[in-house]
Amino acid sequence: MSINLDHTILPAKDAKASALFLARILSLPEPREWGPFWVVTTDNGVNLDYMEQKGEQAGDVAARHYAFLVDEASFDAILARIETAGLPYWADPARTKPGLNRHDGGRGLYFDDLNGHLLEVITRPYGSGGWQP
Repeated sequence: MSINLDHTILPAKDAKASALFLARILSLPEPREWGPFWVVTTDNGVNLDYMEQKGEQAGDVAARHYAFLVDEASFDAILARIETAGLPYWADPARTKPGLNRHDGGRGLYFDDLNGHLLEVITRPYGSGGWQP
């Protein structure tokens, strides 16, 4: 039996705006509405289901981390969209070093989505080039 991640739920203040933001930055297909979710599907078929928090929870979105492995050309395009949008980005998850990292001979960066979720884009899987944190 093979085990694969199928989907995860991302809490959001505005599910539709959050899903559109992610899809546009990563150049993924337009999100689709499905029940209470706005769904962004990655190229490997994993669904990121944005779900709007309502009531007392609406202002308290617990930030989470999501990492995306991309090829070099996609990284360049994503970086250009991040810069065009005027979004800050960092080389580290603590958000202390502006710019890119070069772990494992690749490139990586971190940026925030509309809810404060920390999004990461990398061109090489961690540990694939011998890098150790």
